[in-house]
Amino acid sequence: MKTRIHAIAGGIGFLMILLFWTSTAITELFASQETVATVKGLILKGMFILIPAMAIAGGSGMAMGKNRTDTPAVAKKKRMPIIALNGLLILLPCAWFLAGKAAAGVFDTLFYVIQTVELIAGATNLTMMGLNIRDGLKMTGRIGGACAPSQ
Repeated sequence: MKTRIHAIAGGIGFLMILLFWTSTAITELFASQETVATVKGLILKGMFILIPAMAIAGGSGMAMGKNRTDTPAVAKKKRMPIIALNGLLILLPCAWFLAGKAAAGVFDTLFYVIQTVELIAGATNLTMMGLNIRDGLKMTGRIGGACAPSQ
């Protein structure tokens, strides 16, 4: 049951960040500033789904992997704090800042600098989360053979 909850929460987190990233990129490139402002506001609302999903994925992952020392588990344990810190210290503040600037109609150089930082940080989290998904699938034997838990 923990494995299923972990997979669902992690999948929701990954898909939410992917949705935020692609919506941002598409609207910045092809939409009006009004649409950009709307998307930025919706991303903030989406945090009410993303943050609990990430907390559940992180907590369940730590609980399931606390005694594991195999390579995929160790890699996931190393990536998870980076993902969390990137989200809390870079992505969340960027989202608040950009939503405020966009709502005020201020699309200045600082807006686009922070937007670039957010896109890079988001791509970084997507990459690390994708690696965690791959390693989780290895650990459960769904790809590349099962990794028996080390004691």
